Amino acid sequence: MNRKLLKGGTVVSGSGSVPADVLIEGEKIAAVGTGEEIGRLADGDTEILDVTGCLLFPGFIDAHTHFDLHVAGTVTADDFETGTRAAVRGGTTTIVDFGTQYPGETLAAGLKNWHEKADGKCSCDYGFHMSITDWNPSVSREIDDMMEEGVSSFKLYMTYDTQVDDETIFAILRRLKEAGGITGVHCENSGMIAALQAEAKAAGRMGVSSHPATRPAAAEAEAIGRLLRLAEVVDIPVVVVHLTCREGYDVIMEARRRGQKVYAETCPQYLLMDDSLYRLPGMEGAKYVCAPPLRGKADQECLWRALAAGDIQTVSTDHCSFTTEQKLLGKEDFTKIPGGMPGVETRGVLLYTCGVDQGRISLEKMCQVLSENPARLYGMFPEKGLIAPGSDADIAVLRTGVGGCDHCGRPAPERGLRAL
Repeated sequence: MNRKLLKGGTVVSGSGSVPADVLIEGEKIAAVGTGEEIGRLADGDTEILDVTGCLLFPGFIDAHTHFDLHVAGTVTADDFETGTRAAVRGGTTTIVDFGTQYPGETLAAGLKNWHEKADGKCSCDYGFHMSITDWNPSVSREIDDMMEEGVSSFKLYMTYDTQVDDETIFAILRRLKEAGGITGVHCENSGMIAALQAEAKAAGRMGVSSHPATRPAAAEAEAIGRLLRLAEVVDIPVVVVHLTCREGYDVIMEARRRGQKVYAETCPQYLLMDDSLYRLPGMEGAKYVCAPPLRGKADQECLWRALAAGDIQTVSTDHCSFTTEQKLLGKEDFTKIPGGMPGVETRGVLLYTCGVDQGRISLEKMCQVLSENPARLYGMFPEKGLIAPGSDADIAVLRTGVGGCDHCGRPAPERGLRAL
């Protein structure tokens, strides 16, 4: 059996960090402990990997990616091959993408299409949420089949061409409560956005700088509030994906005070970038067009505080990459710019550098939001999200200083991540 010993590192969990060696047998963790304890279990055929000075996290889970997605008249720059290769370079060992059921399709057909995109191309483990766009009695009956296939989480949009109305959301929530599933929802008020975009176009404001004003925080907060009232009546937990703003956070906290269980996700771009980027000259700002858009610095600080307090449970990427040429599709009309940004490779290092290093969050909180919480939320724990005997041998090795981790095969830079 293939055996490896990670020697000299610090094992990080959601509850603490301890110096420990990790013995791996095949694809599972066999033991975690001190050098003497592990030494008795290792044999002469065990490959020793020196991780002195490194932090060992449970492999990061990115529960929000969009690879090989046809959207806005084009297709994302990353497919499952290039996207998961980048993910592994950033310490992510599991991604959860979105299988989409297009109008007229069954859920089974949509899932099959996405498996065909991913199978044989992924460098890491993968799974799918199922996006529901066309709800009817036949699709309702498919929910149990999806659960048996291992798909227990579903995605709904309150905007875009794939949006579903409130009555449909309510019906889907009721069905998922029966089946034991959960849904993540893209929350923006579609009508408000359409009206504001029409006004901007009528006034000749066709540039990138019009993007954030036509998708204001109020549109996000209103949709979050509407979703949570629907969920309150059904009495089911929901996930608010890519939270960007204080207004939306306040709505979530109000619902929690009412006794609701609400999970919140945010992304590195909303923690680290602000809406001033949309005012860059020419089409430079198009690189940062995403939905919901980047917000102000006060919103960033709100999100960091919420993250530290445990009010935001996961940090995913919403990785949806396009080339500069693709972004130019909206040169004459900002609403035609393909919306999305990359991030699957840089998430871990950014959260450590800008979060842990700057005292905004602890190592343990970083482990919770990148590994442990998504594993629990999406039914992967304790196989994933934990470095412990019996868990999958998915480990993110974070080099925090010069030296160490020589097995990476090149001189150690100041900081870097690798997945094992």
